[in-house]
Amino acid sequence: MSQPLLPAVVLGIDTPIGLTIIRDLGERGVKVYGLGRQPHALGMASRHLFQGIVRAGEEGALIDQLVTLAERLGPACLFAISEGDIAMLNRHRARLGGFKLMYPDAERMNRVVNKEQTYEAAARVGLRVPRTEQPVALAEVEAFCATLRFPVVLKWANPNEVVRLLESAGLKLDKTFYCYSARELVEYMRPYEAVRAFPLIQEYCAGYGLGQFVLMRDGQAHTTFQHRRVHEWPPEGGFSSLCESVPLEQHRALMDQSVALLRELAWEGIAMVEYRFDPLTGEAALMEINGRFWGSLPLAYHAGAAFPWYTYQLLGLGQAPRVKPYKGGMRCRFMVPETKRLARILFQQGAIADRNVSFKRVPELLEYLVDFVRPSTRYYVFSLRDPAPFFADVGQTMSTVFRKLLGRKSAAVKPVAIDEAETSLKER
Repeated sequence: MSQPLLPAVVLGIDTPIGLTIIRDLGERGVKVYGLGRQPHALGMASRHLFQGIVRAGEEGALIDQLVTLAERLGPACLFAISEGDIAMLNRHRARLGGFKLMYPDAERMNRVVNKEQTYEAAARVGLRVPRTEQPVALAEVEAFCATLRFPVVLKWANPNEVVRLLESAGLKLDKTFYCYSARELVEYMRPYEAVRAFPLIQEYCAGYGLGQFVLMRDGQAHTTFQHRRVHEWPPEGGFSSLCESVPLEQHRALMDQSVALLRELAWEGIAMVEYRFDPLTGEAALMEINGRFWGSLPLAYHAGAAFPWYTYQLLGLGQAPRVKPYKGGMRCRFMVPETKRLARILFQQGAIADRNVSFKRVPELLEYLVDFVRPSTRYYVFSLRDPAPFFADVGQTMSTVFRKLLGRKSAAVKPVAIDEAETSLKER
């Protein structure tokens, strides 16, 4: 490559997503500066991290920290992981002119975070959208019950907008919640009448999660990738704990519609278009769009779909990425939630919220064990080429468990003191 490589700054190296960006860029000679919340953030241990920095806790101080870093580095690419960080950075976009920004602007981000806007655009390009109702009063919820097909799934149209409102009223934000009868739905919705904000009511869609991933620029898809969720945490549906890459030969028509949807939204950069796919009917229903690097990014990395590097080339260097075919059939495990999922299936099946799904304990246990020796299996954190983050993560986990056990042991002697210790642990 004739053009010199720019340094990259990654805000949010506390998760496997940030770690994967470090690995993908660092392996290619990019100097990666990572900001994590703590000195032992997951990405801090990676051999591919050029410099690790503990991020400032307050918003203004963090922006000052980034501006100072930009002045020191000169032209550099800025990656952000979470929707919260992207929203925060967009509030200060004018001050970040020293960076080439690897995340969408606020206007585009709001289009995909708001599910109503996403569903309207999906309908225009011919995608199936599950029946979705947005009540504004409890009376509307009661009226909908006459025509709804149960079960239904509740989710928020724009969770970032309501989280503080709900917290101030002592109400929790469930990412998803299942209701199996009209009475159950009305009772669940009743507390939200106090804040005049209600989650969306969406028809239940059978099947498994199918994610299609696209890098867009000027209406063109520069690279695509897709996977299916083999396992999720929680077991009834959530984020991937085990996922598998799917060859592009499958679901071609659906991928064309995903690209058309992003084009309809004037999208720029990376995005995950998430569906529920029913293999019995061959139908796919749109769930949402994630306008950021997604949780299962390690699978794409291990399969050869180098989205951080492609994004860096396209948005940072202004060059069309040199895309190579990725491997289908690769599997990737997120071991902590994967183990929690197995434990729930083995010992707590009554706690699984979706009553339409069932699991057989022995086959699930055998599959969990077989994946340790399956040649196509990789891991969200562990990598033979960069093993230190795994061992650092294990050490940190054991330290946390030890502190909790020590706290419980001390409780019998100093009940007041241990209350304070438990509060401290929860805050961490």
